[in-house]
Amino acid sequence: MARKISFADYSIVACGTMIPELNVLKETGFLDTQILYTAPGLHQDPNELERQLSKQLEKAKKLTKKIIVVYGGKYCYINMRDSYRTIDAIIEEMREDGYYIARTEVENCLDMVASVEHRAELAEGKKIWFCTPGWLKYRDQVFKGWDKANANENFPQYTGGAMMLDPIDFFDAYAMEHVEEILDFSDWSSLPLEARSVGLERLQNVLIDAMAEDDRKRL
Repeated sequence: MARKISFADYSIVACGTMIPELNVLKETGFLDTQILYTAPGLHQDPNELERQLSKQLEKAKKLTKKIIVVYGGKYCYINMRDSYRTIDAIIEEMREDGYYIARTEVENCLDMVASVEHRAELAEGKKIWFCTPGWLKYRDQVFKGWDKANANENFPQYTGGAMMLDPIDFFDAYAMEHVEEILDFSDWSSLPLEARSVGLERLQNVLIDAMAEDDRKRL
């Protein structure tokens, strides 16, 4: 029998947009560890993202010697003033002897739950705006500072509508209590929003892949 996967030797620092999915993994016992979050939607404020990420990494280093950073590498942090300063550069500055710090090897939160190929299959050739549960649940933070003009500038290109990649059966339950929010989002973005179940297997594998090599070998 294969050994049960354990993250007990790790702490996790994650973008708050991933709270819904990571909470489910914690509740079901897959993640037997502490999770520290930065606020959702900080991709729009790189200075604040850097401040919060560094702060949470300092806290995590007091908890464990191994840390997994649940952030994408390409789109989550873009420093317009210094293109060479990436999220990996921030993480590298936080490393010190005796610590293992790894980032999830994905581009963004969409990639956490569905690969590029999977998203292409779901799109069926249409130009789709994809999101995850956190984009709707934390809409005010994710789209902080946006008005209808911003929406009109960004969303019309997605002629195939909007699709939530839903690995936790979030959409139907949320719609029961917050249908007005969903209708308001669709009105604001001028995109009909639907959800597709994608499961949690990809996110689980992304987290496992971020573990230290010796831990993966023992699985």
